[in-house]
Amino acid sequence: MAAKLYASVNSTETPVELERSVPGSPWSVAGKHAPDLVRTNPGMYSLVQDSRSLRVLVLKHDKETRTVRLRIGAHCHTVRLEDERKRLMQLLGIDRSAKAKVGDLKAPMPGLVLKVLVKEGDAVKKNDPLLVLEAMKMENVIKSTGDGLVKKVHAQEHGAVEKGQLLLSFE
Repeated sequence: MAAKLYASVNSTETPVELERSVPGSPWSVAGKHAPDLVRTNPGMYSLVQDSRSLRVLVLKHDKETRTVRLRIGAHCHTVRLEDERKRLMQLLGIDRSAKAKVGDLKAPMPGLVLKVLVKEGDAVKKNDPLLVLEAMKMENVIKSTGDGLVKKVHAQEHGAVEKGQLLLSFE
């Protein structure tokens, strides 16, 4: 049985279906021959597909979001990959990562709140910066762990906090 991946290029609605018959073999567009792909340098590849030769440069690879930013020739593309299971879960509406809500934010360590970057009523997405906490002479940007709406800001700028103290509440 062939393994499948779904690649959405530049946020297109309809993903490209990729498949491979043997683990470790190159991925190819479903129904087409596998391209000739050779790694020339770290992050650089030579791609030959349908008698066309292209240079591919991997600009960024984010394993958490399963996205890859590529430059192929003179054009940049963002590719998001999903396996069959993740795609099916999204289609059925039971994707856990899509429903990730942020809980109350508590201080991860004692320190001094240098700057609060959000206010009550602000909508935040995963990885949005919420506040800057100075601890052990280092500035730490505290980011959101999920999507949510700021209900109440408990922290005050230039105020000292203890580990576990409530900083922000979310709806």
